[in-house]
Amino acid sequence: MYALFFRLVFRRMDPERAHHLAFAWIRLAARIPVLRTFLAALLAPRHRELRTEALGLRMHGPFGLAAGFDKNASAIDGMTMLGFDHIEIGTVTGQAQPGNPKQRLFRLVADRALINRMGFNNDGSAAVAERLATRKAAFKATVGVNIGKTKTVPEQEAVADYVTSAERLAGYADYLVVNVSSPNTPGLRNLQAVEHLRPLLTAVREAADRTVTDRRVPLLVKIAPDLADEDIDAVADLALELGLDGIIATNTTISREGLSSASDLTAETGGLSGAPLKERSLQVLRRLYGRVGGRITLVGVGGVETAEDAWQRILAGATLVQGYSAFIYQGPLWARSVHKGLAARLRDSPYETLADAVGAETRKAAA
Repeated sequence: MYALFFRLVFRRMDPERAHHLAFAWIRLAARIPVLRTFLAALLAPRHRELRTEALGLRMHGPFGLAAGFDKNASAIDGMTMLGFDHIEIGTVTGQAQPGNPKQRLFRLVADRALINRMGFNNDGSAAVAERLATRKAAFKATVGVNIGKTKTVPEQEAVADYVTSAERLAGYADYLVVNVSSPNTPGLRNLQAVEHLRPLLTAVREAADRTVTDRRVPLLVKIAPDLADEDIDAVADLALELGLDGIIATNTTISREGLSSASDLTAETGGLSGAPLKERSLQVLRRLYGRVGGRITLVGVGGVETAEDAWQRILAGATLVQGYSAFIYQGPLWARSVHKGLAARLRDSPYETLADAVGAETRKAAA
């Protein structure tokens, strides 16, 4: 039904306009108590075997929504209603910004992928903090806050920009993510180099601790799939050195290898997400787990379409799994389908709990 609707309506519509329309429908549904309750009862994860503990948090399941869909914390209830067990908002920047000129979002239907060069379009950390402060939640949700650099802020002032966002938002975050891996903000990926990343993460950690004194806000970093293996190792080692709580692997890629879509689409600049990212993101995740083991939380994202994809991320070392691009193609039942499929795979596996499965295949390959 959704596939037919997608072909007839959304596929013919400008991708960003379609996103805003779908977003508006989700927000509207979440505001109607009867409909909200019905959809949540139908779609929320209800599999006891999928209960997950990560980052000091208890969740009903491991599958959540990646940053990028709800940039401004406007639809947390709506996405929770659709069955995502954690919602990562953002990317939020220190200052409000409109993002890059349109058209900046492209569907690669033949590849089940997207290219975006949105450019961190968001309302800014002050406005998002106010929205979170005044939010009247219909559902208890795990909310991650993903922060990035304002485009107009020079690279040498990036740390202060991140600190501003951390100070404003840490108090409303169940976990905080430092995004240094989007290809759509000039110079941002330079911050992944350890010599730049160390002072940035240290400053954000101190800002979060200074702002929130009654609990420790977990801090993660999100990295690109395009890093060389030695750079992945360096980030993993730095995360352990600094006592980071986790790493999210991975963001979008600038690679265009193996695509089937028309050349005018594949030539568009921006970050590629969706199915073509699947294998590289999995490789990065395996390498990270081989380096850090179970000492910090790994979050697998990039090319996750099905329950089997999510299961493979867990076996590779991910405690949590996220998706976004496949939601465009799979529709509103997607999160429910992934959680249902994960429960079935766990029951059919040799593992007693989901925690037992985390990293099992990576450990086996290393033995």
